Amino acid sequence: MKSKSELTDYYYRILYPTLQLLEKDRVQLSHRLITVGVIYTILVVLIASTIYGFLKNNNVFIFAPFGYLVGGGIIYNYLIKDYTKEFKDKIITPLIKALDKNLHYSPDYHVGNHHFTNSKIFTSQLDKLDGNDYVKGEIDDVNIEFSDLHAQTKHKDAKGNTHYQTIFQGLFIVTDFNKHFKAQTVILPDTAQSTFGDYIGNLLQSHNMGRNELVKMDSVAFEKEFVVYSSDQIEARYILSHALMEKLLLFKKHSNHPLSLSFVGGKVYLAIAYNKDLFEPSIFHSLLKYKIAMEYVGTLHLAVGIVEELKLNQKLWSKL
Repeated sequence: MKSKSELTDYYYRILYPTLQLLEKDRVQLSHRLITVGVIYTILVVLIASTIYGFLKNNNVFIFAPFGYLVGGGIIYNYLIKDYTKEFKDKIITPLIKALDKNLHYSPDYHVGNHHFTNSKIFTSQLDKLDGNDYVKGEIDDVNIEFSDLHAQTKHKDAKGNTHYQTIFQGLFIVTDFNKHFKAQTVILPDTAQSTFGDYIGNLLQSHNMGRNELVKMDSVAFEKEFVVYSSDQIEARYILSHALMEKLLLFKKHSNHPLSLSFVGGKVYLAIAYNKDLFEPSIFHSLLKYKIAMEYVGTLHLAVGIVEELKLNQKLWSKL
């Protein structure tokens, strides 16, 4: 796996000239989208007004915004389709190969539902899972797969209408560890303690329904940033060595994106919330400010680093 500095050099030396060419296409496309958007809006208003004039039905204006958004989404996706494909073919595909030659990229697939459920990171019922930019392969002898995911659960409002609510959106990573975890250990961002303080935060954490026992770690810095739940207190402490806690804290320090992870069966799962598709090209912002590649590399280094850290402590696992 290439280091971050090596990939940065590749990015600016090899990919940046291609980005400059794509930037010209982006500017033209953004102008086209604005023009089409204005014409489309005028047409929708005229059609809705005409129908209302004939039918005198106020429902026209109730359903018009919904139809406007659906139609606009279809037109937008159609217009950017070729540009998005070109961006992924010329930027993302070579970037993945540059990261590690053993990785295989499939832009239209995503990590499977079973992995998301088996991770135990999220307790909400999974009703809908979409995603793209799937990568699978081996990095430094570690089997790994990851993709963008958008997980949703459905609920009904007071009127009986069904709505979908986002559980998670971001990068989801699955790696193999050659030892089987007897317990299920989940590490989450500590929002309760940072929001309500130590006493109330600890109280809320310990009464978190749907979770295993709260595990208190001996690192004050780690306790401020993360909360740990496990079905086995001893195994959780073996997993979260001081070196591994330092890796997680370092990632937290350099990233603005919430990190959750779990150790279940023989798998290590990571969920990094981005609230957007990582590798969808920007249409209304310059591609030359495209920084997500470096964030992506840092996250993958963390995933592989966690498994490597566990390997260093393999002698401990024979005691469990």
